[in-house]
Amino acid sequence: MSKIRKSTPPIGNLSISQAKQLAEQKAKELINFSFKYLDGIHQKFCYHPHSNTYFVEVLDRVKNLSALTKQELLSNRSPSLKAHPINWTDTTESCFGFPKETDIVDIPYQFSINRNEHGRVHGFFIYNTFYVVWLDKMHNLYS
Repeated sequence: MSKIRKSTPPIGNLSISQAKQLAEQKAKELINFSFKYLDGIHQKFCYHPHSNTYFVEVLDRVKNLSALTKQELLSNRSPSLKAHPINWTDTTESCFGFPKETDIVDIPYQFSINRNEHGRVHGFFIYNTFYVVWLDKMHNLYS
């Protein structure tokens, strides 16, 4: 006898209570990281000249942040993390510059790798996945 699987309804057909429950569940999920949109050849954010030590610092930060939820990351006011939205009008760039960006990116964010020594990571969230776009060791986004 085969088992019948109940399918979950699409998001658009959820009741209000189901939508709230789904949102609460998503808020409790830990952050994932993706490098799908990583731009390592951008003139200002090229990561090829950086040392192995730099990448160890980046991976350590990503590992540590993977223990947080998106809400925990964005509400954290630690001076060593400095996680916040990017306001393009305050930067040297007007956007990330990849195809269909306006359809994909709602709010660009950044966080520090550590206290000013190794720069920032710039990217955006889709649900609980942070898509890394630029590794900005030299703080070039704001200079």
